[in-house]
Amino acid sequence: MSATVMLLEYFFGGIIVSLLGLLILLRSREKIKIGNAGAPSKSLQVAGAGMEDYGSLERGDDVIIVGAGVAGSALAYTLGMDGRRIHVIERDLTEPDRIVGELLQPGGYLKLIELGLEDCVEEIDAQRVDGYVLFKDGQSTKLSYPLEKYGPHVAGRSFHNGRFIQRMRKKAQSLPNVQIEEGTVTSMLEEKGIVKGVTYRSKFGEELTARAPLTIVCDGCFSNLRRSLCSPKVEVPSYFVGLVLENCQLPFSNHGHVVLADPSPILFYPISSTEIRCLVDIPGQRVPSIANGEMANYLKTVVSTQIPSQLHDSFVAAVNKGKIRTMPNRSMPASPHPTPGALLMGDAFNMRHPLTGGGMTVALSDIVVLNNLLKPLDDLHDASALCKYLESFYTLRKPVASTINTLAGALYKVFSSSPDQARNEMRQACFDYLSLGGTCSSGPVALLSGLNPRPLSLVAHFFAVAIFGVGRLMFPFPSPKRMWIGARLITGACDIIFPIIKAEGVRQMFFPVTVPAYYRAPRTLYHSSNF
Repeated sequence: MSATVMLLEYFFGGIIVSLLGLLILLRSREKIKIGNAGAPSKSLQVAGAGMEDYGSLERGDDVIIVGAGVAGSALAYTLGMDGRRIHVIERDLTEPDRIVGELLQPGGYLKLIELGLEDCVEEIDAQRVDGYVLFKDGQSTKLSYPLEKYGPHVAGRSFHNGRFIQRMRKKAQSLPNVQIEEGTVTSMLEEKGIVKGVTYRSKFGEELTARAPLTIVCDGCFSNLRRSLCSPKVEVPSYFVGLVLENCQLPFSNHGHVVLADPSPILFYPISSTEIRCLVDIPGQRVPSIANGEMANYLKTVVSTQIPSQLHDSFVAAVNKGKIRTMPNRSMPASPHPTPGALLMGDAFNMRHPLTGGGMTVALSDIVVLNNLLKPLDDLHDASALCKYLESFYTLRKPVASTINTLAGALYKVFSSSPDQARNEMRQACFDYLSLGGTCSSGPVALLSGLNPRPLSLVAHFFAVAIFGVGRLMFPFPSPKRMWIGARLITGACDIIFPIIKAEGVRQMFFPVTVPAYYRAPRTLYHSSNF
């Protein structure tokens, strides 16, 4: 199958190269114009180049960050390390208690290293994660992260989300130019269409304002500020039901476990040396009631019979303990409204199904992109010029973020059972394809882990699975029924992935160099971007 994958990659690569050649030819007359757009606007002063109008002004905060979760805390530390004055406003500074945001993929860990935050996974009893194990109908297949070219310390990490966030907050607060304050932001301050800061209520009930030339909103999936900065199209395809299993061992240590159950996947991964997180996915808009015992009954009668036998007793004990929690799984493509003086990041800006644990990797990757864009700028006060310049952020982030987002949405649909036989054939084909090993395993896992998030590779492997599924149906002979199911498998695969790609943006995802905003970044950034 590795030969099939290579042929597909060459095929798609040939198409893209041809299209790019045509676009370059059409844009040749604009070469000079684009070349001039490759550097920051003169009104955005580059560090060390001197100040024109703002050098005599007394400066306060450079950036206000709304929210001190993973994205907000990491961003505060990163920008603070560049010497900027950062004011973070967080609704609740006590340790968060969540059932997601507990698995950091290796690609996210590499971004953590790049940001100087890798020590935040230390001293919190974080567990090393080296890959996944898939279970289906009594069979299992082990999928290891392709970490051969990285140092021995590089791997995934799983932990209590709250402990990780508190470590990141503490790290950010260690900088004298970073202030983290508890308060609830109620609105943004706007003057003539430019965001000048925020109004907020302190923990003592005082109504206050904070001003800065740039406000970055990172207030999470329940953001109440995003509507003025983007066009949110939030979908809730399913719910996670969370349990903690205590004092038991996973069948495969240091691996996440994914059970391809009916109706949808069940996840297990360690969050400490004595605790295993279980997340049961329940599709649809309604979950069984916890209060009347309906949920406990569902977990015992439907779910417990489908999990690995080694975990059965601990699972039932966790259900009996009664600490069952639920949360909606939200998906929202990034659809920003470029707004002078403001920027969206993290789950407030972009969400994907949490099945693959890619959210923190996307957020940390976005922070790396944004920090590299802001690094050359000494002053941020020209809001209009800064807004135009930062439009490149939305393009530069796309190949990585869209690959992870698309994979999460597509895998969730493929891994869920269906009354449609063609969809179930696709599910079985995916399991068997990943079980082949070699490129068929390492390629998709490199995408999943954020180690090689390339859109072209994603599409190639996705359709390789579909073609592999059709090949299985045609063996040993292609009966009319099998041919019909194979045709529906291919069309079903298209119905899964193409709407997700369309929502992410085909042009920015596959052809970012054709987007004018791409050239507003310094040349060293877009020449090194991964797409």
